[in-house]
Amino acid sequence: MSAPTPPAAPQDPQFPQGQPIPGAAPAPAPKSKLKKFLGVVVLIVVAVVVKLGIGYVFDSPVRAEAGDCVRVTGEENNPEVETKKCDDKDANYKVVKVVENTFDVDACTVGEAALAQQWDADKFVLCLDPVKK
Repeated sequence: MSAPTPPAAPQDPQFPQGQPIPGAAPAPAPKSKLKKFLGVVVLIVVAVVVKLGIGYVFDSPVRAEAGDCVRVTGEENNPEVETKKCDDKDANYKVVKVVENTFDVDACTVGEAALAQQWDADKFVLCLDPVKK
């Protein structure tokens, strides 16, 4: 003898199978793996740009020329330099000369202050005299 087969599940003729129920929230569409991958790649690229780019923008040395005035502040082993107009009350040094391709602060004349700078492969020394006010 065989067991009787269970009756089929009743179907509501108002809501055919596979159709959304009116008033119910639609199921969220699954994100494709490509979109997730691209999102991760974009985040990594942004993180690298922020890490490297901000340092270059905010920590770049002052590329002053002879005759320019600057304001030098901060510690001796980590000075901060800003270019200023020579009539600016904050300017405390005038660039006397720029010595290219060296960190040799002895390249400046005795009595001049020297400030070695580097930007990527570009290295130079600013020879400075105090601004006379």
